[in-house]
Amino acid sequence: GRKKFLNQTDMKVAVIGDEDTVTGFVLAGVGQRDGQGATNFLTVDSKTKRRDVEEKFHEMAARKDIGVILINQTIAEDIRHVLTDHTARGIVVPTVLEIPSKEKPYDPNADQVMQRVKVFFGGNIDTSDW
Repeated sequence: GRKKFLNQTDMKVAVIGDEDTVTGFVLAGVGQRDGQGATNFLTVDSKTKRRDVEEKFHEMAARKDIGVILINQTIAEDIRHVLTDHTARGIVVPTVLEIPSKEKPYDPNADQVMQRVKVFFGGNIDTSDW
């Protein structure tokens, strides 16, 4: 048969986060499990090894059906080198967006997307009151 090409409407959102974050997105309909048991989400807790988070990120980034990876900013800090490499290679899809968690407020100065926005606007964005 004919091979179906993915377009923007076929793209999925993936989530790497704490239990509350992942549960919220899964309940909102983001979660998916395929026939082999692969998921588009990872719940990270104190027992989760950094290597497992890195491997899941690479798995999600390699999938052709994922357009956005949402990751708690605290978890992003733990694998910052992986995210920096992803950005440095000029990879746009999937886009990685850092989101806050309940335990720690959002820090725009640590967010790579926000840093690019600041450069675009000449560094004239005041994020001190965020």
